[in-house]
Amino acid sequence: METRTANETQISSSLPGLTHHITTNNEEGKAVIHSSIPATWTPLLNDRMAFNVVYTNTNPPQLSTMADIESYTSLMQNGGPGLTIQGGTVCRIVDFGPGVDPIMHRTQSLDFGVVLEGEVELGLDGGECESRILKRGDVAIQRGTNHAWRNVTPNNGWARMLFVLQSSEEINIEGKVLREDVGNAKEDAEWLKQRP
Repeated sequence: METRTANETQISSSLPGLTHHITTNNEEGKAVIHSSIPATWTPLLNDRMAFNVVYTNTNPPQLSTMADIESYTSLMQNGGPGLTIQGGTVCRIVDFGPGVDPIMHRTQSLDFGVVLEGEVELGLDGGECESRILKRGDVAIQRGTNHAWRNVTPNNGWARMLFVLQSSEEINIEGKVLREDVGNAKEDAEWLKQRP
């Protein structure tokens, strides 16, 4: 099995490094590689968690030109997105260190969370019976629900998840509007304070 060295900014050295390969169409309409970029990680919670923004776009994406690549590049040069992008999609990879307290939060988005490495507990605010242990390959589909992630990987290992967050219309349940709530992450994550 191939060993991939951790990325330069990666704090989870026990997990493999990542590269983003972006494709495009050339003048003849043939598929080509636009770029291959090593992942850049933003550490959080005293280096016990890290985010890597893989890509962002608006809905629907405009792929006839390089506008989406230029928009993504500009956004990343200016501090990156918040958790979501209004009218768009964010793809990010998150590394969870052992012993990190879960942060209950809700986004105004439809989220797909895929466990890539380790084991992660999905906790919901509906009670103890509303939690699940997700293992490698498991997928959580978050429909604007209040939730938290906790690394439960055996032997105090790191866990890694891939998330795709697509912004949604307002969430209204029986006349009650459920707004984005990032809980106590506001104090813990500086990147949230710089959201567009």
